[in-house]
Amino acid sequence: MPQTYENQMTLADPSMAASWSVLGLPQTTQLSFGPAIDPVKLEEARMLFNAMDYSRATGQDEDGDTILHIYTAKGLRECAYAAAERLRDVGRLDAKEHKGKTALLVAVTANQPEIVQDLLSFGSDINACDVKGQTALHLAAHYGLPGVLQAILSSRPSVNLEARNFDGMTPLHCAAISHSASVKAFPSIGLVDVGLQTVADEKLSCVKMLLEAGASLLSQEIKSNKTVLHLAVKEGNIDLVTYLLRISLPNMKDFVNLKAHGHTALHMAAGLHGNPHQEDILQLLLRRGADPSIRNLENDQPAHLLQIGPRGENLKLMLKKRSASSRRRIVSLQDQE
Repeated sequence: MPQTYENQMTLADPSMAASWSVLGLPQTTQLSFGPAIDPVKLEEARMLFNAMDYSRATGQDEDGDTILHIYTAKGLRECAYAAAERLRDVGRLDAKEHKGKTALLVAVTANQPEIVQDLLSFGSDINACDVKGQTALHLAAHYGLPGVLQAILSSRPSVNLEARNFDGMTPLHCAAISHSASVKAFPSIGLVDVGLQTVADEKLSCVKMLLEAGASLLSQEIKSNKTVLHLAVKEGNIDLVTYLLRISLPNMKDFVNLKAHGHTALHMAAGLHGNPHQEDILQLLLRRGADPSIRNLENDQPAHLLQIGPRGENLKLMLKKRSASSRRRIVSLQDQE
């Protein structure tokens, strides 16, 4: 797991602007995100790089790595900056290693937000993908790296929020799946692990950042047609379900009742046998307009998918009451017409 990055939105000393100008640094980029690059170390890195053999400075090794990939993976920001300058000048800034990763994608997975922004300022392709179709956004969302995600999103509008990886998922889908995986790792009994909770919180913040940036709640996976809500409900992720259903949508009822291969989110919640949050999730969905009368491809309503026994019967009664209430409301509206 990449190291946790604590975002530092502090302005650099304005007196350093002159030094950046002399060294050829893009001033607006350096001031906009994270700590400033060290001008002295950068000049040393440039001198070292200029003395390097041309083939080593611009070529790729047996794994396809350029020296920029290597510096980036190690978090050597000034060296990476100097290397990026050279590779940009020879048109090789987005060279890919054997797994299809550009230096930008390596910077993301290495949790290096400052290097990410440096590379973007040089013109790295923000929508480049690796051999699995994962863009920088997909990787930042998957690993739950809010600092990196912020650096990427600051380059909007060129970033594609709805890019699909080769599994047909958007970055928002990846963030939701990753958050659910972290929540499932919580111990079922006893004190919550602070480290696990921190990771889960950072991943949930990635979901929020993507949505605030304009990622679509309505996007469905290509393989399963699941929305981010389906993904959260399927895993019994009460925190994510609660957050998603608090979002104000003019078509919330339609969103809640979207089908994924015939199943609504309510069908999936009905199948959460033994999950401690099953009833809460059912109630949340019902309050936001989930329709208990909708049938799946097997002609089953959500009530038909509930567990056998007293708990299942109580939940079935709850669904039937809501279904009956909805029918009465529809009849009343028709009478008024």
